Amino acid sequence: MDTSTHILIVDDDRDIRSLLGEYLDGNGFKATTAADGKAMWAALQQQSFALIVLDLNLPGEDGLSLCRTLRGKSATPVIMLTARSEPLDRILGLEMGADDYVPKPFEPRELLARIRSVLRRTQATKSPETGQVRKFRFGDWVLDTTARHLVSPDNTIVSLSGAEYKMLTIFLEHPNQILNRDQLLNMTHGRDADPFDRSIDIQISRLRQKLGEDARSPQIIKTVRNGGYVLSVIVSTDE
Repeated sequence: MDTSTHILIVDDDRDIRSLLGEYLDGNGFKATTAADGKAMWAALQQQSFALIVLDLNLPGEDGLSLCRTLRGKSATPVIMLTARSEPLDRILGLEMGADDYVPKPFEPRELLARIRSVLRRTQATKSPETGQVRKFRFGDWVLDTTARHLVSPDNTIVSLSGAEYKMLTIFLEHPNQILNRDQLLNMTHGRDADPFDRSIDIQISRLRQKLGEDARSPQIIKTVRNGGYVLSVIVSTDE
């Protein structure tokens, strides 16, 4: 089976699972559904998926815990379904490594648009073709775009979520250039910024943690007051 269009839907609401499964099947995707974390892990053991739609409020192990565990094993993109009245849950979902979120209630076509957007970003950051950059070297770090992982100064492999990988790639492609939140949200999510959307700040915070940065005085990705963020180290490339 072609895993590039196979989506795993994890939600304890039978009606939502059925609705989304049928909607995705009717729009060029293959959908598999799971009612809880146990069923999710069973499905992942059987095959790979292009993306996981994961409800936050699940019986037993909740979506936040599942996403955190998944991130330790896989870079499979995750879109979190969250309650509209719980903005903190959306923030926590991004902190656990989700690539995007869709608040409930939602229109299926909105979720479809988010799925397509995340998959486009994932495809765009897969192994480059001949003549394109294969490795970015910055400071004592290396981003290997063929293996899609980060290599630390002590030669340890650091795994990145799809969102973290895309964010770091954007900074490496625009070194020493101030990028504001609107620009970053558009380049990573393909949409304009919401004044209350903290996804960019959260993803940069997670990326700084992966880079071993001191949150009070980061040296690689710096904050520019009233400006945005800037990658402030020299970048070289291997092709």
